[in-house]
Amino acid sequence: MAASATATSTWPKPNIHTKTKLNSTIQSPSILHFPKQSHQTYQTPSIPTTIVQPKHQEWNFLQKAASMALDAVENIIISQERNHPLPKTADPQVQISGNFAPVKEQPVHHNLPVTGKIPECISGVYVRNGANPHFEPTGGHHFFDGDGMVHAVKFKNGAASYACRYTETERLIQERNLGRTVFPKAIGELHGHSGIARLALFYARGLFGLVDHSQGTGVANAGLVYFNNRLLAMSEDDLPYHVQITSSGDLKTVERYSFDGQLDSTMIAHPKIDPETNELIALTYNVIQKPYLKYFRVSPDGVKSLDVDIELADPTMMHDFAITENFVVIPDQQVVFKISEMMQGGSPVVYDKEKVSRFGVLDKYAKDGSGINWVEVPDCFCFHLWNAWEDKESDEIVVIGSCMTPADSIFNECDEGLESVLSEIRLNTKTGKSTRRPIISPEDQVNLEAGMVNRNKLGRKTQFAYLAIAEPWPKVSGFAKVDLFNGKIRKFFYGDNKYGGEPLFLPRNPNSKNEDDGYILAFVHDEKAWKSELQIVNAMTLELEATVKLPSRVPYGFHGTFISEKDLENQA
Repeated sequence: MAASATATSTWPKPNIHTKTKLNSTIQSPSILHFPKQSHQTYQTPSIPTTIVQPKHQEWNFLQKAASMALDAVENIIISQERNHPLPKTADPQVQISGNFAPVKEQPVHHNLPVTGKIPECISGVYVRNGANPHFEPTGGHHFFDGDGMVHAVKFKNGAASYACRYTETERLIQERNLGRTVFPKAIGELHGHSGIARLALFYARGLFGLVDHSQGTGVANAGLVYFNNRLLAMSEDDLPYHVQITSSGDLKTVERYSFDGQLDSTMIAHPKIDPETNELIALTYNVIQKPYLKYFRVSPDGVKSLDVDIELADPTMMHDFAITENFVVIPDQQVVFKISEMMQGGSPVVYDKEKVSRFGVLDKYAKDGSGINWVEVPDCFCFHLWNAWEDKESDEIVVIGSCMTPADSIFNECDEGLESVLSEIRLNTKTGKSTRRPIISPEDQVNLEAGMVNRNKLGRKTQFAYLAIAEPWPKVSGFAKVDLFNGKIRKFFYGDNKYGGEPLFLPRNPNSKNEDDGYILAFVHDEKAWKSELQIVNAMTLELEATVKLPSRVPYGFHGTFISEKDLENQA
């Protein structure tokens, strides 16, 4: 399955008859479920490559010799890896098959077909991030490792347009110039002795000036936030990237964004915008050296606070956190980074069964981390936290999240079936005690992952959450509207053989008295017709209002946001 560096590579054709039970996250070929059709057989799309002037033509003799030697070492590593079967969590034929496979960039397509009527209040652009590997993996690959691609649907006067573009990270630019993948993949490749060898190989290339890792190694594929007149694309392994929406609805990467030189470390992929103060609140973590975690704020006009160091015994995998009106809620859970595990042939992301999960409550305007109150919440791992607020009556912090078991199954292969339980966690900072209860009754239990509350109420008491029905895992068959007060659940399914991702709640009017007065937007893919669409659903009635037919396939992805027409006009 060899291909030249500048040629389009072809992925192996999936077996359309394969049906295997999925026991944990993106681990099983059950995602290779395609309809049997008499007129065609689906073939996984090839990963597009860009033909550019090879950078190695600028190298000196020593660099060219080093490149040849290091390439030979890499070939040895790859040949050794092929002697050992990949775990399903790092097997590209599992992780990026079916509608998890990458697509080519699309320029703007205007006047898309619409069934129904787009509500008049929807004016602006819906953007969603996702992983879309530009080059075919040479080794292990996890779904989270792919290059970031933003999909955008722009609405104006009842019409819709679509475009998708890569976020031009420093990593992607260098790999395009080289015509191949050279940066290590944090989850798919960095495990065991071969992971150590790949790291050493990468830094050796850096020493000879063949690659430059000083400007970041991130993929910017997870989160999106609109702040201070900028759309920021993020993954927690780097600084964010500023992406501009053009007047035509296209996407353009502006720069790797450091808040005008104020941020010199990575930023978590789920920063929060306080709806009252309009501040951006974020975390940054380091897996190598202390402090392993820092907290900071950025004012609405872009002025960053000093970092607040949060003392942790070990580096912790921290994908999300929560805010309240006055506090930051920081999870320190049982999935941790242990580089030493690589020395013993394992993954550096591990479940620490000896550790007790806890949540830290820190004043938003704290000058240092000494005042943080830690409350233990045993056997709790929330990959995402949907909201939190202060309960004045009980003097507790209420946290809403989906508690996932097994905790590390997203990263490590396991046989146990994954369960994600929407839960209410109460933290009493005075007694140091916590309680945790499922919000939905056992008979109505369904895996809920990816979603949101009304972001105008973030950090305040909210009645409703809109969450992806992650079944059959890891696909999303619809979304649930959950009443957080009484546990009642209403479900909306995308249709037969149709699957989607995160439901985005868009308020009809920011000043509406009804919290659920708005619409749900979600990308949906029809696995039988092999076509994609955007569905718009009334959040109050759960009735389908409109469907926008898209010109190309939209892979299953991660998180998104909506930028109003007014905000688009004020972009930096």
